[in-house]
Parts: sequence; C-alpha cells; structure tokens
Amino acid sequence: MLHIAVLTANPDNPVVNGDLLDRVRAALPGAHDPKSLADGVAAEIAFEADAGSLPGLLDDVGSVLGNSPVDLNILPPAHRRKALLVADMDSTMIGQECVDELADLVGLKAQVSLITERAMQGEIAFEPALRERVALLKGLATNQIDRLLEERITLMSGAETLVKTMRANGAHTALVSGGFTLFTGPVAARLGFHEDRSNRLDLDGEFLRGTIAEPILGREAKREALVELRDALGLNREQTLAVGDGANDLAMIAEAGLGVAFRAKPAVAAAAGARVTHGDLTALLYLQGYHRDEFAA
Repeated sequence: MLHIAVLTANPDNPVVNGDLLDRVRAALPGAHDPKSLADGVAAEIAFEADAGSLPGLLDDVGSVLGNSPVDLNILPPAHRRKALLVADMDSTMIGQECVDELADLVGLKAQVSLITERAMQGEIAFEPALRERVALLKGLATNQIDRLLEERITLMSGAETLVKTMRANGAHTALVSGGFTLFTGPVAARLGFHEDRSNRLDLDGEFLRGTIAEPILGREAKREALVELRDALGLNREQTLAVGDGANDLAMIAEAGLGVAFRAKPAVAAAAGARVTHGDLTALLYLQGYHRDEFAA
C-alpha cells in the first residue's frame, strides 16, 4: 500500500537537507526518491507499507530524525488537496489568546490566562471556563478591542499564505472560533477567509456586559460547523481539513479528513492524525502536496 511521508521544517530554519532525506528514505520500506517541495523546508517520500506497520515506522523514522526540528507526517496519497479549510483562531491563525489580552486591559491577565490554559489542555470544560473569564471583563469599553487588534494581535506565520493559496485553488475557508465576533470578523477579513463563526459578547451600550450570547460555540459546535459546511458544499470527509491547538478543537480535528494539531497542547497533538510543531502554517500546504512555487502571493 502506498503512503506519503512528508517532512517539514520552519522556513526560518531550513534543515530538510539531502543527508536527512537519505537517512529517512533508508528507514522506509519500498521508498521512492525524495521529492522536494521547498528547498530545505519541505519534502515528501512515497513508500510501500501495510497500514498496520505505520506506528512502528513512525518510531523508526523519529529515531532517525533525533532532535532535528522537523515534523514528520504520514498521509495517504489520495484526496490530498482539500476543498474545505476549517481553522481555529486563537494561538492558531493568530499568535494570541484574545480573552487573555482583554483581561490584561483590566489587570487580570495572569488569572484569566491560567483558566485559558486549563481549558485548552482539556482539564476543565470549555463553556463554563469561557463564561467565567468573560464575567471578569464586565465594564470594559468596546473601543479597547480596536486598540488590541491594532497593537497586539499578530497573524501566525504562514496563515495568510495558507488561506489565500487554498482559496486560489477553489477551497472554501472558514474561521471557526470559540472566541468572539469582535475579533474573528477583522481577523478573517485580514486573512481572506470566506466566513467566520464565533461567540458574541453581550453589550451594554459601548461596554461589555460580562456575559456571552447563548448558545456558546465550543467543542461540539466546531465539529457541527465542519459537518454543516461539508454537507452544504457537497463534499466527502476526505476533502476536508481542520486545524487547531486546544482541547475544544479535538472534535473537529477528528471529524476532518486531515485533522492537524498546530503547535498544540500535548493531549491534542497525541490525538490528531497530523501534527505541526516546528513548521509554520504553510506546512499545511505541503501536507496537501503543494510545491512552494504554487503558493499564492
């Protein structure tokens, strides 16, 4: 049975060289010649193996890689290019957790960040944790959010290229977040997503009321959004891609044809079919077989 081993590194640390590829190829049964996708950054090797042997092969190749800052993922050759991207926002498409940055404005970042971390690790339920954090923001002026977006919110490396390249190749793109519409709208527009879905903060004039409009978009709602979009577009499961980093992303990652844990919490990385720890978000394009020359400007 044919499989594809994809190796990706961070573009700022291009270590996928010929020597490494030769060693990986030697560890794979029936391996074909390596194919470069981006010099030093990404390559793939087709090989022949029974599905049952893949866990052991991952261990073998992992030993070959050692401490090299390279991500290894093994994928089937069919349906590599996806027609639907569903992406988390906080710590995935952007480098921050928006609720933590809001809390910093009222001097409560340390307290709120601790709750966020426990929720993302899956130690506490997402929905009550979100209500608890938002309650601490009561009275915050909404004009502070515009300042946050301008001064603190940064796009994750490779995010814009990922979205634009998939759109240029006919994919539908959706930002589906447990965060808030006041952030997802501007972020989705900056990155070029077709649409965004997230939670709505209740307002009292120009101030936060400290509550969230129900129902809260959490773990199951993210999965349901993926299924709804997939069905509406007439796609099958293999044509979908989901990416996230926290426990509330696990259901949509499991539902997708290609579910990617991006710089994720340990429990999420362990459960996902694909993991990107060292690379940036363009790694998701290499997983789909894109060559660097095919990226949208």
